[in-house]
Amino acid sequence: MSRGHVPHDADDDENQEVDAMSPKLWIRLGLIISIVGGIAGLLAYGFTRDSRYIQSPLIAKDAPSFTLPLFDGRTLTLKDLRGKAVLLNFWASWCVPCRAEARALESTWQKYKDRGVVFLGVNIQDKEEDARAFMKEFGITYLNGRDSSGEIAVDYGVWGIPETFFIDPEGRITYKHAGEIRAQTVTAKLDEALRGIVSAEGKSDYRSVR
Repeated sequence: MSRGHVPHDADDDENQEVDAMSPKLWIRLGLIISIVGGIAGLLAYGFTRDSRYIQSPLIAKDAPSFTLPLFDGRTLTLKDLRGKAVLLNFWASWCVPCRAEARALESTWQKYKDRGVVFLGVNIQDKEEDARAFMKEFGITYLNGRDSSGEIAVDYGVWGIPETFFIDPEGRITYKHAGEIRAQTVTAKLDEALRGIVSAEGKSDYRSVR
């Protein structure tokens, strides 16, 4: 071995490579943390939003089609209801504002059922036995079914319950209401839906729940 040659330790070479890569690794790690943190922040913000203030892009648009298994064993599609005004109500048995509006919905249904109107309840995030007990407790007679997969709720952009959509005879959404809906609002918006009148979204003081 010549005097001028100094052997390099393999470990030293590896340490130098690691040291050279460290700044790049830290930069990449920092970017990843920033991106993940940003996404988490947006999600956190979204979950604190009250669904009453989230605007629906579906107003004045064709209502998303669906197939709903009913509690009476039949299956219903939105296409089956073409030519009638539809009140579409998303609810669950554990939802306090859903309970608060239940009697008003049933009483209004009794007044409108012979006027070319269909009420359709869509039960979500619930157990079937609890949903059936709810309908029995409040004497619900209009059509109801379970969206067990949540697909219909997703298509309609449901953020909290109850949420109620009004659909005109041509299949277009004319109004959306977030939170407990009262009989006078149901009456007014059904009359508008029957005439194909689109109105701004509404909300109640009784906050919807998620």
